[in-house]
Amino acid sequence: MTANKPTLADLMPHDITPIENVPLRVQVANRLRKAILSGRMLPGAALVETALAEKMNVSRAPIREAIQILENDGLVETIAYKGKRVKPLTAREVAETYSLREVFEVMAVRLILESGAPLDTLRTHCDEMTAAAEANNFEALVVADEAFHHALIRLADHNLLLTSWKNLYLRIHQIMALRNRDERNLTEVAGNHPPIVQALADGDADRAINLISEHTRILAAFDPATIVQFL
Repeated sequence: MTANKPTLADLMPHDITPIENVPLRVQVANRLRKAILSGRMLPGAALVETALAEKMNVSRAPIREAIQILENDGLVETIAYKGKRVKPLTAREVAETYSLREVFEVMAVRLILESGAPLDTLRTHCDEMTAAAEANNFEALVVADEAFHHALIRLADHNLLLTSWKNLYLRIHQIMALRNRDERNLTEVAGNHPPIVQALADGDADRAINLISEHTRILAAFDPATIVQFL
């Protein structure tokens, strides 16, 4: 019996993947969303179609469609007679978002301790945050910080918890970026996370819950009025 001959797909390098045909409106929406969530485009900033079209070298149609996508996400709002703007944050919204986030993350900590889930992913993100802080790379720190908290929720292995978290994800990401930008003490931000992982590794439920609660409450105290431009 002769062995099966390798197919053309088998002979191709593994890093060659199909090209995605992403609609222009989605590409534009992704770029604008990234700018909003990273804090580069502040809450209250006006979204002027002509200016954005010129800057992004596209027509106004995909800009208009992209803004509608972001409005559906809850990141953009319409002001009568003024147009579209990045939806402003209020102190109450920040407090409510983080009070719910605390409930989610405390639940995740309990479930991780019960299951004994491996903590390697959390340690990796801690190392990434430390490296970003040492390099004074704010954007890399935000990415690693977000990845840490996503990993914490995923490790809980609770589908409804993960779904609920995703509903808060966009605002949490935005608030974290704005708060960290305001703080600018990148070493302190990065240093808040390893003790949480160590408490989980030690199986110390009280300490892990106290640390994650304290971490969340500190972020909840952020007042968006300190840096947000209300137009």
